[in-house]
Amino acid sequence: MFIPLHDANSLKHIKLQYVTVSLIGINILVWLVVGAFSSDQQASAAVLGLGFIPAVLFDYASLDPALVLVPKDATIFTYAFLHLSFWHLASNMVFLWVFGDNVKDAFGHLGFLIFYLACAAAGALLHGFIAPQSQGPLIGASGAVSGVVAAYLLLHPRVRVWVLVFMRIPVPLPAFIPLALWVGQQFVMLLLSPEESVSWAAHVGGILTGAILVVFFRRSGVPLFDRTLVTPRAVQHKNQGLQDAGVSQTERPSDSIP
Repeated sequence: MFIPLHDANSLKHIKLQYVTVSLIGINILVWLVVGAFSSDQQASAAVLGLGFIPAVLFDYASLDPALVLVPKDATIFTYAFLHLSFWHLASNMVFLWVFGDNVKDAFGHLGFLIFYLACAAAGALLHGFIAPQSQGPLIGASGAVSGVVAAYLLLHPRVRVWVLVFMRIPVPLPAFIPLALWVGQQFVMLLLSPEESVSWAAHVGGILTGAILVVFFRRSGVPLFDRTLVTPRAVQHKNQGLQDAGVSQTERPSDSIP
């Protein structure tokens, strides 16, 4: 539907976005190792060993021990770092780059990392609950990135975002327009085409989890919906009274007695 290019949304708490950059770097590195420079046999083995297979997690099927790379429970996370197609990787990483820095700014380093992994896990589990006997491996960061998009939508719906519409036309829009349309599309596609090669369930699982967790993971004082923080009138009046008396805020009398 659209490709995000840039958002006019300055950071307030964290200037060096090393968790976001690290996540992007890990995804690119895994793609280079598995998707670009491996044989088809090696790539298939990596997909089976690191991808999320519902039938394996829910014990409807078992994986050849020679293909097991991590415990089956861990695949609800590892699948999110695996891409075979360059365009699959690129689309996920562009969304993470444009929207992830401001979500991370609102959550902090550790909070954002936990949030990202939780959205990835939720995407895998909803995919698995809808098709528990599926033996097709799920791969890609779409579930985690969908959670980031949902969090950004709730935090900054009015921020201007430059998007590329129809892969051709750059347009600045308030974030809620393209992001709400994108979120709505994921739910519609899940209802209309649940068995497509794209796991709409993983996207929806990430969206729902991101929308819930943003309420709890944001820093104290970080508002939702681009609200500005309003100073209570009582504090304003107190400050005004001190200024009228010729006392600046930095010269307030302390409660202690020298």
